[in-house]
Amino acid sequence: MFTKTGNSFLAQKQYAAGISRALHLELGDTHQATKTLMRWTNANERTVKNWMAGSSGPRGEHLVALIKHSDLALAAFLGMADRPHALTASELPTLRQKLQVLIEGIDSYLCEGEGAGSDR
Repeated sequence: MFTKTGNSFLAQKQYAAGISRALHLELGDTHQATKTLMRWTNANERTVKNWMAGSSGPRGEHLVALIKHSDLALAAFLGMADRPHALTASELPTLRQKLQVLIEGIDSYLCEGEGAGSDR
């Protein structure tokens, strides 16, 4: 008999619970959340309710469609795959945009300060 060594795989319940948590955080607990997920993934209502309840998780094309629309589902998926650094790369464009807005705000503030200092 061979002993189990090496790879450890995520349990099905852990996967379903992780996706469920992400969906609840992003969309809430409303019927509208169910409808949104149905529209995003083209899955039927019972399937989506199972995802929300954490009794099963999306598979294949449903998972791809879900992470196409949901940053939190993508983050949960990458976290479960032990690839959190991959998420960082996908967040860089958003971070860059936020930094540009902050820099513009700082520049605007500094320009106003220079104008006030020249009156003295």
